Amino acid sequence: MLNATIRFFLENKLVAWILLLTFVGWGLSTAPFDFELDWLPRDPVAVDAIPDIGENQQIVYTPWPGRSPQDVEDQITYPLTSALLGIPGVKSIRSNSMFGFSTIYVIFKDEVDFYWSRSRILEKLNSLPANTLPEGVQPTLGPDATALGQIFWYTLEGRDPEGNPTGGWDLHELRSIQDFYVRFGLASAEGVSEVASVGGFVKEYHVDLDPDAMKAHNITLDQVMNAIRKSNLDVGAQTLEVNMVEYFVRGLGYIRTIEDIENSVVAVRNNVPIRIKDIAWVSLGPATRRGALDKSGAEAVGGVVVARYGSNPMQVIKNVKAKIAEIEPGLPTKVLPDGTVSQVKIIPFYDRTQLINETIGTLEEALTLEVLITVIVVIILLMNLKSS
Repeated sequence: MLNATIRFFLENKLVAWILLLTFVGWGLSTAPFDFELDWLPRDPVAVDAIPDIGENQQIVYTPWPGRSPQDVEDQITYPLTSALLGIPGVKSIRSNSMFGFSTIYVIFKDEVDFYWSRSRILEKLNSLPANTLPEGVQPTLGPDATALGQIFWYTLEGRDPEGNPTGGWDLHELRSIQDFYVRFGLASAEGVSEVASVGGFVKEYHVDLDPDAMKAHNITLDQVMNAIRKSNLDVGAQTLEVNMVEYFVRGLGYIRTIEDIENSVVAVRNNVPIRIKDIAWVSLGPATRRGALDKSGAEAVGGVVVARYGSNPMQVIKNVKAKIAEIEPGLPTKVLPDGTVSQVKIIPFYDRTQLINETIGTLEEALTLEVLITVIVVIILLMNLKSS
């Protein structure tokens, strides 16, 4: 068989050359090295600097704000753990109950497909019997990524047109920009599983109640909560036709300012409305947080880009950088008291690209040396350049 194959290629040199060129082109298109051949379609194999030796696991996260770890354990973690044990392919389940949330790690056997396991968990969560969990509690499945998926970290900082740091932005302003603009823009990049916000303050409306005023007006806490909830609502109605023109009728009620909350009516006493401002003080303030982002000794606001399971980290980082270049010109700008124009910029401070390039460089050097050594050994053994 071997002799026949060798004879065939010796007698059909054109076929041999075609096969050789085909394999060379295939290797160039799938190799992780960048040969800068723009005319050749590229589909490089995924290469990462850090091998993923973690277990095949999925995370189920369930928030329950304000509850103690014991309550979370008894009413969320234990019922969910018991329900998830029946999923096929589960090797073990680990859980962690903390103040205000529950985290369950469902570990599958290595041969179980990653996305198949996610679908089985979602199927089980959607079919939980009624009253398994407290009212209003909704478990969520973690991102389709592994623990090593954090490939890109960045901060939001104010910079002048020359790129010099200027400051002038409060932490709550930067966090709002991150949560409502940057995060959604980067999450749309190909291969990104999640963009998590870190640091800063989440802006909230705070309503500080006056117990004496509530007692005087006979107002309960439930009444206050319902009044605020119902005042932050848009409603739709029918249409109104005038002169053969149809107009949409809408009731606009979303809260935009502090005054909108202050003027919300809680109750009516003797035809006199009792408003929020009569029984409470309304202000803007930060939400309670349990962590912060520190950069060079100062608090900062930023985000973490998590790559999707099975994606090419190098390509995902390129996609993220392209998206940053796309959205960065539209970030807010302000003029500081000294006249400096400061614009929010996305500043990376952890980029796995360099580490991956160094790994690929080491691999390229090792393969090059192995090929040269093999060629030299063959030439020496055969002592004939043409035969070699």
